[in-house]
Amino acid sequence: MSTRLGVLVSGGGTNLQAIIDRIADGSLDASIELVVSSRPDAFGLKRAEKAGLQTLTLSKEIYADPMEADEVIASELVARKVDYVIMAGYMRMVHDPLLASFPNRIVNLHPALLPSFPGAHAIQDAFDRGVKVTGVTVHFANADYDAGPIIAQRALPIREDWDVDELEAHIHDIEHELYPATIQLLAEGRVNVRENGTVEVSPE
Repeated sequence: MSTRLGVLVSGGGTNLQAIIDRIADGSLDASIELVVSSRPDAFGLKRAEKAGLQTLTLSKEIYADPMEADEVIASELVARKVDYVIMAGYMRMVHDPLLASFPNRIVNLHPALLPSFPGAHAIQDAFDRGVKVTGVTVHFANADYDAGPIIAQRALPIREDWDVDELEAHIHDIEHELYPATIQLLAEGRVNVRENGTVEVSPE
């Protein structure tokens, strides 16, 4: 049986599209049961609708109370028997109602090699710092921002002649490969969180 996903978006939805494409070509054994957007104008909603997926957009009034918003999202995802919640450019923290419903089953993508450069401006921060290597991290979300157990990382050496836009484009290229591949590891049941909070990925 395919792994059932709920996907949370806030913006353009390019990582959502990468997941949709990998499901379509058979390299990701999953189904998307619901796409939730924190913004009614998010282009990710159009991507979802084009793919025939069910969507849910919560109003600013509901999001004014983060706990209420996450209770609504959690109940909708539980009702659809979702296995994993995939944050794909979702620009809000998740809180107890979601975390309790999906312990170690909410997955986030971060455009840096955590624990370096947490937060919402990771690409710019890494560029400004002048680091020679950055990358992408896939991790489980928890109550601490960008601090959950790390599932996968991929490094990206930064060329001297790149500007920040070129760096961002290369980061996104890695995201679109690494995220679906990591979700496939979850679908295969190969990811285990140890008691010490580190992640073990078993071989095929």
